[in-house]
Amino acid sequence: MALPAKATHHQTRAHNQGLVLRTLFDHGPVSRADVARRTGLTRTTVSDVVAEFLGDGLAEEIGRGPSSGGKAPILVRVVDDARHVVGVDLGERAFSGAFVNLRGEIRRTASEPIAGPNGGEALAALHRLIDGLMADWRGAVLGIGVGTPGLIDATSGTIRWAVNLEWQDLPLGRLLRERYGVPAYVANDSRAAAMGEYLFAGESRAASLIAIKVGDGIGAGLVLNGELFHGDGHGAGEIGHTTVVDDGAECRCGRFGCLETVASSRAIVARAEDAAGRDPASTLGRRMTEAGGLTLRDVREALDAGDAHALAIVRAAGRALGQAVAAMIGALNVHRIVLLGSVATLGEPWLDAVRDEARRRSLASSTARPRSSWAALPRMS
Repeated sequence: MALPAKATHHQTRAHNQGLVLRTLFDHGPVSRADVARRTGLTRTTVSDVVAEFLGDGLAEEIGRGPSSGGKAPILVRVVDDARHVVGVDLGERAFSGAFVNLRGEIRRTASEPIAGPNGGEALAALHRLIDGLMADWRGAVLGIGVGTPGLIDATSGTIRWAVNLEWQDLPLGRLLRERYGVPAYVANDSRAAAMGEYLFAGESRAASLIAIKVGDGIGAGLVLNGELFHGDGHGAGEIGHTTVVDDGAECRCGRFGCLETVASSRAIVARAEDAAGRDPASTLGRRMTEAGGLTLRDVREALDAGDAHALAIVRAAGRALGQAVAAMIGALNVHRIVLLGSVATLGEPWLDAVRDEARRRSLASSTARPRSSWAALPRMS
């Protein structure tokens, strides 16, 4: 096996820049000497990198800090609005996006409804969304990030298969780079959520975490020792299409008994409508009669009203997800589990069921404590 090559000067410089920028981001305002202590870099290296950041407007000096006996140090921090990025989530009912600064603070939002699977129209809707977000913006744009369901080759930005959008082998990253002239990154939406949770956790950042997005589909993103894990075939975390019910209902992937058929928002609503039809006098039944159908919000409101059918359905969905969570905990021994997506709005009854089932099926020494998390961006499907 060939030994790894020695890092080039460019690679070393980029690595040092990343260390310094991360330290300024997490701990600023901070002195250059403190950055050197935290990173292990020499003071000369830190001073050179900080000088580059100051010259680029990426960082700023904000005055002197307290003195420990000598000359008071000059404090430096990241300029949050020095750069911006476009973030897009390709949901199943709408494409939503935001223009955000380096701190993840939203400066502009937009959305584009989509009528259903249609490869060409879906791509046109994405273009309209990004066009609107970038219109008349005069600040520096670092790039475009896209989170989408499906199997994604994040290295090339190619969507290998997104069944809900009818995209197969679509070189979306290249198409966006050519259209907008900035770097474009495409990732599975659950992995993007995991990386977002990792990057913006601040002092509470864990080295490893699992973020599970539960909506119309179900997927997990894995950050292991600070690195996003994609898997050998770009399919890591596709837990929604693992079989959990023998001889279960048919899934949209063509298989039977997948996790999505019992734990997704679609499955929850379908079971709620079935229960409403059997018991028209229940809260779910009355809502069904009034509206002609149910939504996840109806299920949540029926749950809050004490509807026994809604509670049983939500708990069953949570237990099914907890079974999958337990398997991931057993395989990876990761202690931070983040649950997000539209189903997370079902609140504590659902979360308790997930947590209890995961604990019941995991070794006591390795059981994580799942917590629900609602994204800072406008809630996406």
